[in-house]
Amino acid sequence: MIQSKIAGTGFYVPDNVVTNDELSKLMDTNDAWIQERTGIQERRHIVKDSGDTPATMGAKAAEMAISRAGIDKSEVDFIIFATLSPDYYFPGGGVQVQDLLGIAEVGALDVRNQCSGFIYGLSVADVYIKSGMYKNVLVIGSENHSGGLDFTTRGRGVSVIFGDGAGAVLMQPTTEEGKGVLSTHLHSEGKYAKELALIGPSTLRWVPEILEANDPEDISYYPYMNGNFVFKHAVVRFEEVIREALDKNGYQASDIDLLVPHQANLRISQYIQKKMRLRDEQVINNIMKYGNTTAASVPIALNEAWETGRIKPGDLVCLAAFGSGFTWASALIRW
Repeated sequence: MIQSKIAGTGFYVPDNVVTNDELSKLMDTNDAWIQERTGIQERRHIVKDSGDTPATMGAKAAEMAISRAGIDKSEVDFIIFATLSPDYYFPGGGVQVQDLLGIAEVGALDVRNQCSGFIYGLSVADVYIKSGMYKNVLVIGSENHSGGLDFTTRGRGVSVIFGDGAGAVLMQPTTEEGKGVLSTHLHSEGKYAKELALIGPSTLRWVPEILEANDPEDISYYPYMNGNFVFKHAVVRFEEVIREALDKNGYQASDIDLLVPHQANLRISQYIQKKMRLRDEQVINNIMKYGNTTAASVPIALNEAWETGRIKPGDLVCLAAFGSGFTWASALIRW
């Protein structure tokens, strides 16, 4: 029976490190306030005119994943690109990555599921590989948040959280029994869409209409987050979708070798760890260094776990995410 496996991981983050102290010069905040609420100490921001974009960062992360998988770029036969911050309103970033990597005219799919986007993309790749349709599938999560945040006191509740970066995996088939992606689990609850959203500009209210209104109180072009509301839902859905994956495959929380949660907020990860009685060595957190990179956060953390030896052959690895939509997802993998 064909299963899909992660054959290579990769990541890329901008060189520009932005500390909490640096943000305190732009808005009424401080290091203690940010760390207490989020656990974040620093994040990476794209420098204007550096050449870093969601597409170029995604391509760099993908090149690393391809190399580690031991294949040539010409062998990639499908690309899945997850982001909420594409270079252009359209076309999507997947076709840009195809061009940047110099890959022949393979299919490219864009996924717009925000923080859950990478796991949604991984689930699509899993099905394609199991069906025999494709053999080498790139799954990328890449984000440029800093280009669209409100770096004033008004926007501090959101702007201190997010960072830029990209992560990628190269997925391949395996016939090794019990190995690879065991199952994926996807959910959504659209009635809460506006609790974590960027409302405009959109085709419902395009740029000229916003400009003509000349309303200084209109900040719909900045992200909005109902923080406490999102937190309360996230901790419930995170645990549910992790246990769903475990139950589906006959495992318990104690069987997890490593949980790779979406790096939304360190307090959420700590809450889930305590609720599920997981030891420190069973959970990876790197939000302290990178902030919340939404679709990129799970593959960046996964790559770090692999690079530092926290994932070994045979390990049971669980990926989980919750975010805008609301959407939430998990994947259980036997490495």
